[in-house]
Amino acid sequence: MTDQHVKAARAPVESVALIDAFLETMVAERGAAERTRLAYRADLEDFARWCAPLSLADVGRSKVQAYFADQGRAGISARTQARRLSCFKQFARFMLQMGVRADELTAGQVSPRYHSGLPHPLSEEEVRRLLDKGTSGHADLRRDLLSRVALEMLYTTGLRISELLSLPATCVRHRGGMLPVRGKGGRERLVPFSSAAREAAEALLAYDAILDSPWLFPGRDPRKPLTRQGFDKILYACAVKAGLDPQRVSPHVLRHSFATHLLNRGADLRALQVLLGHADITTTQIYTQVMTERLKEAVRQHHPMGRDGEAGEPEAQG
Repeated sequence: MTDQHVKAARAPVESVALIDAFLETMVAERGAAERTRLAYRADLEDFARWCAPLSLADVGRSKVQAYFADQGRAGISARTQARRLSCFKQFARFMLQMGVRADELTAGQVSPRYHSGLPHPLSEEEVRRLLDKGTSGHADLRRDLLSRVALEMLYTTGLRISELLSLPATCVRHRGGMLPVRGKGGRERLVPFSSAAREAAEALLAYDAILDSPWLFPGRDPRKPLTRQGFDKILYACAVKAGLDPQRVSPHVLRHSFATHLLNRGADLRALQVLLGHADITTTQIYTQVMTERLKEAVRQHHPMGRDGEAGEPEAQG
């Protein structure tokens, strides 16, 4: 089916109804966020249009294979294909559990391999520079206060940016040195909250008291939190002030730096899983894989027998 035909086709009504039921189940059982639901709907409806006029309840497994072959020919990245297959697998299990199908639609479909794509972490010295020099000297005092608390919290807690920006103003009232966080799927966890981050947060809240906002990081409309786009502009300015390449500094880089620095200093992988809010330990293990590759590279570059062609068994003498 050509791209024009796909765009012209509409997902069968039966398929749309199944997708709606699946997404409702995701909300009820997993507390799936709106952003997740929108992404899943887009992926599933794209597949449903591709399969039209057949309903997703009736298509064969060969359709899944043909769809991903078509995706590859269209230049869709392996990462995107892997994400879509993950979505389809969950949907396939849903149809099986609901008795809509007697088989699992995606059984046997292999996920395309792709590089993990983890960003390169900042060094500990670079983080210190970002916190010391990047959070002062802005156009106004409030920007200094906001920058300080945001960067302190991102680096010392490993929060996702969505978790950070959705923190309520009341979060600093939680005592015991722990910060309550609501993560993906509505899962709650407690993460250590440094005294420096708490003091910075309290200073920001005191400055913002007149706004009477329910959020720790209010947006232009105090009734709403700061947007991701608004935060990116602030982080960009912080990186410039610290003399760092802004392209290397992002919320995810700071989260990755938090995890990497903890592992470098001997943190337990299970503890890191809890801190990062990963539902599955395999997600956390990717950090150890990255560190293993870096250790191998360090040996190759710096050990006298580590370079290619220099290590290994000696050649047989003639």
